[in-house]
Amino acid sequence: MLRLRAILASGAATAALLISTGAVSAHGATATDSAATDGRYPKQMVHALAASLGISDTAAVRRLDSQARQQTALEGLRSAGVDTRGAFFDGEGRLTVNVTAADTARDVEAAGLTARLTRHSAAELDRVKAALDKYAEISTPAGVPGWGVDPVSDTVVVQVRDTSAAGTGPFLKKAGSYGSAVTVRRDAGRAVSTAGTVYPGSRMDYGNHYCSVGFGARDSSGRQVLVTAGHCVETLPDLYFNGSHFAKGTTTRFHHGQTSIDMGLASVDTGTAIATRVGTWNNGADIAVQGSRRAPVGSDVCKSGATSHWTCGSITSYDYSVTYTDPGQPATLVTGLGLSNVCDLGGDSGGAWVSGNQGQGMTSGGRTDNRCDGVYGQGTSYFQPLDDTLRYYGLSLNTA
Repeated sequence: MLRLRAILASGAATAALLISTGAVSAHGATATDSAATDGRYPKQMVHALAASLGISDTAAVRRLDSQARQQTALEGLRSAGVDTRGAFFDGEGRLTVNVTAADTARDVEAAGLTARLTRHSAAELDRVKAALDKYAEISTPAGVPGWGVDPVSDTVVVQVRDTSAAGTGPFLKKAGSYGSAVTVRRDAGRAVSTAGTVYPGSRMDYGNHYCSVGFGARDSSGRQVLVTAGHCVETLPDLYFNGSHFAKGTTTRFHHGQTSIDMGLASVDTGTAIATRVGTWNNGADIAVQGSRRAPVGSDVCKSGATSHWTCGSITSYDYSVTYTDPGQPATLVTGLGLSNVCDLGGDSGGAWVSGNQGQGMTSGGRTDNRCDGVYGQGTSYFQPLDDTLRYYGLSLNTA
C-alpha cells in the first residue's frame, strides 16, 4: 500500500523565500538578484543541471537552449490546432510529437520537430485514463501506486505493487479491458507518500505540524494568496512563520479518504509578501519566476524542498493518478498530478518546481524509499501542476 506520510516533522531547516520588511532567506543569505547571470539562464540552474548530469556548464546551456527552441516550435503547432498532448523529449533531446495521421506528421516535421505515428491518439489515452480514475473512485486500488498516460510507450501505464491489496484485482481487470492502450508494470518499490515541509516559502507551522510556503499569487480582486499543496492546508489552519501569524488556509481540494486534487490556498496577511524567487539551497542565486508555462514531458526540471533541498530530473507524465494511504486512514485517490524522476523526501511538500524560469508546480509526494544525494533523476515523485491550480482558482501568478 502507499503510505501517506504524516506531515509531522522536527527541525529540518527550510530555505525561506517568505519576505516581509527586512527579511532574509532562511538559508542565511539576503535575497539576491537572480538576474545577475552571464547567460540566458540563472547560473544556479545551469550549475545544478551540469553537476547532476555530469556535463559542463556550456553543455548544460546548449541543452536548455535546444529545449527552449523546440518548445517554441511546439507552441506554434499548438496554436495552429495540432494536438500536442503526446509530445515528449526523447533520450537524444529531440522533441517528439505522437500523431495518428500522416498529414499531421508532415506539419510536425515542417515545424522542425520529430513526428511519430502511433496507434493510440492522445484523446483516446486520456479517455482510458479518465475511465480508470472513475473506476478507482468506487474502490481505490490500494496496491496500485499510480497510473497515467505515458507518451513514450503510447499507453496508459499502470504501476502495480501488491495484487492482493484491497480493490487492486478488480482495478487491474478493468485496466486489462482496454487492451493495447494499457501497459501494466510491476512496481517492487516501497509505498509513496506526501511530504510535509516544503519550499520556496519559509517553514510554516500549524499546531504540531509544519509545511512550507509555495508560490505567491493574487485573485481577481487583487488579494494576495499562497498557492500550496492541498494536503498542507487540509484543515484550513492558521499558519505561522518564526512564531508569527502570516497566513490562514482558506480552501483545499485534498481530503483523506476521498478522491482528491492536491491543490490548496491560504490568505496572506496584510504586510506580508511571498517572494517571486525560488531558493536553491546554496546552489547559487535564487531563481526569479517569470511565468507558469507548462514544460513538455521530458523537460529538465528542478525542485526546492526543506528536506532534500535542490534536486533535478525530468518530467515523465502529466494527469497522473496516485493512491496514497496512511495507517488508520482509508486510501486516498489523488488525480491530476505530474510524475517525474526528481528525488524528494518527507518534508518537501508544497515546494516549488521550476523549468528554466517557469514555475511548474508544488511537491505532492514521492516514494518512501527515495534517497536523495543530488544525482539527476534518481527518484520517483509527484507534483501538483501550477498552471492547473492557477486556472482552477482564477489566480494570477506573482512574477519577478
